[in-house]
Amino acid sequence: MGILSAMNIGCDGLRVHGMRLDINSKNIANLDTPNYVRKIPLIVSTDRSSFLSVMNQMKESTFGAGTLPYSTGSVAMAGLVEDPTLGDKIYKPGHPDADENGYIRTSNVDPLVEITDATMAQRAYEASLAIVTMTKAMADRAAAIGS
Repeated sequence: MGILSAMNIGCDGLRVHGMRLDINSKNIANLDTPNYVRKIPLIVSTDRSSFLSVMNQMKESTFGAGTLPYSTGSVAMAGLVEDPTLGDKIYKPGHPDADENGYIRTSNVDPLVEITDATMAQRAYEASLAIVTMTKAMADRAAAIGS
């Protein structure tokens, strides 16, 4: 794996987990918004190899050499899905969002779930930043050796 590949993996992680934090903050901001539906980010691996192909490669060539194959994949945001759980119904007949029976549906955002997910996204963001920082340090050292 080259230095630019490692830098790209770190940058992709920064981008995806930064967007994930944005989604968490929007969900938390709409905690008390009637009829708001929680958004869930879909994060996927961009690695094209399957688990079976990696295992076959290890079985055929790797175990004898004692090294593991490396993956050149990264992560990407595949989109958003809405949480299918429904918020509670509250009787508010004068509310502009009330249905024909006078009920509104509260937001289905659980603040504990959002804070936990935001904490995990923050840790993943920090890990991606560490990849970028370490890759930059390796490139600097390689440049210093070459000069």
